[in-house]
Amino acid sequence: MHNRNNIISFLPGYPFGSYDWSKIDALLEAQEPLNRLFVEYIGQGESDKPEDYPYSTFERANQVEAIWKYHNVTSTFAVTFDYSSLVVMELLRRQQEKIEKGIQPSTLITKVLLINGGYFTDGHSHPILTTPLLKTRFGKRSTMKAQTSDYTFNRMIKGMWSRKYKVSEAELAEARDAIRRRNGALFLHYAAGFVDEHKANGERLNLLPIVEKMHKDVSFYIIGSDKDQFEPRQVKLAKERLNKYGVGIEVLSGGHMIPMEQPKLLADRILEITRQP
Repeated sequence: MHNRNNIISFLPGYPFGSYDWSKIDALLEAQEPLNRLFVEYIGQGESDKPEDYPYSTFERANQVEAIWKYHNVTSTFAVTFDYSSLVVMELLRRQQEKIEKGIQPSTLITKVLLINGGYFTDGHSHPILTTPLLKTRFGKRSTMKAQTSDYTFNRMIKGMWSRKYKVSEAELAEARDAIRRRNGALFLHYAAGFVDEHKANGERLNLLPIVEKMHKDVSFYIIGSDKDQFEPRQVKLAKERLNKYGVGIEVLSGGHMIPMEQPKLLADRILEITRQP
């Protein structure tokens, strides 16, 4: 990072972590090198993988704040994928609460791009064989098996891509490597309760009141995909509830793993947003 202002903070999805951004990062570097910061939550990628750890949205928000503080990031454009929508909503809540108390936030979020995330508790529709199953004892046993069995692992995650995309074995191998580091497959079980956590904190982690309060100071953008198997209703609800506040909402072709299926389009959108005042 060459400049502590106007950093692009990439907050990852579940369960792959910063691997989500690999194709987009390469395109951004080739087109227009920018100040980019990739956050890796505890439990993902190269981070530690503790078993007895309070995995939660609020702990992830704490981690992001600590990373921003460490790097002296004063302002940022936050790009989120998947469950990091919950993290950035918590960060925006904290930012607004400080401002209302007359406290200047050490890091100011100025723009937000949310990709295939969860924004409203009544919009969740995860298939029963995904996170609802992974959080159970059976799900834990399955993730333990997925640590060593490519067949089990592939069956668990292959549906995150659209059928039309036809994810390759090479991509699946990269995904396996990203998750399995330091016995990391168990993270799929330990962190699978994020939808329940959202529902338990639905008043606070609700994008509508956040946008209502902050849309004049923060630019909001949402991108969904037409074949998202996990959160297909969220972008529809966003259009119904947020259009009047000038939120830019777009639906692209692809499955849930749209950062892997449509990296060029997403890289272009990110560049367009960075150039806007």
